[in-house]
Amino acid sequence: MASDLAAATAGKDHNRYKWRDEQGNLHYGDSVPAEAAKFGYDIVNPLGIVVKHVDRAKTSDELAAAKAAASKAQAEQRIAEQRARDDEQLLGNYPREEDLKRAQQQQLDMLNQQIKSAEVSLRNQEQSLADLLDRAAEAERTGKELPSEQARQLALMRAKVDAQKAAVAKQEAERDEASSHFDEEITHYRELKARLAEARK
Repeated sequence: MASDLAAATAGKDHNRYKWRDEQGNLHYGDSVPAEAAKFGYDIVNPLGIVVKHVDRAKTSDELAAAKAAASKAQAEQRIAEQRARDDEQLLGNYPREEDLKRAQQQQLDMLNQQIKSAEVSLRNQEQSLADLLDRAAEAERTGKELPSEQARQLALMRAKVDAQKAAVAKQEAERDEASSHFDEEITHYRELKARLAEARK
């Protein structure tokens, strides 16, 4: 191989290109043909030593995959950096676990208060709806036709009650989700504290 390479580069005082074709045959040249770019090639100096390797040209699918992988890696890096900043802020804002638990309880108390207020509003609306239904029932018992305005109010109040029930259910779900998140946050906080303690040893 060394003798072949020496012969191929004899009398040359500049770098050349070396590549193999589709059949695996070795070639040398002073320029890069399309075939070399397709399969990849080496740049060799006058002594036959490879000074640079150039990979084959990537297909459009490979380029797209590489771009997608790079974008994913960048997104993951951003997420990791943001998580690190969040962890640093968590430890800075709450030096002790008791501080974090107190802040969480305050948020839960606020959410529970909002739910109570929404439930009071719901009970008031339900009472108004019950009154309207009693009037409608009384009109039906006496054989009177329910006035159109009263019918409109009845339909409107039913819609309000349904909407308020949905609002209360949504607030309760948000409260439960927050409570679950707080449990996870406490666990993560303890892990961070443990790592910090271990790093200080």
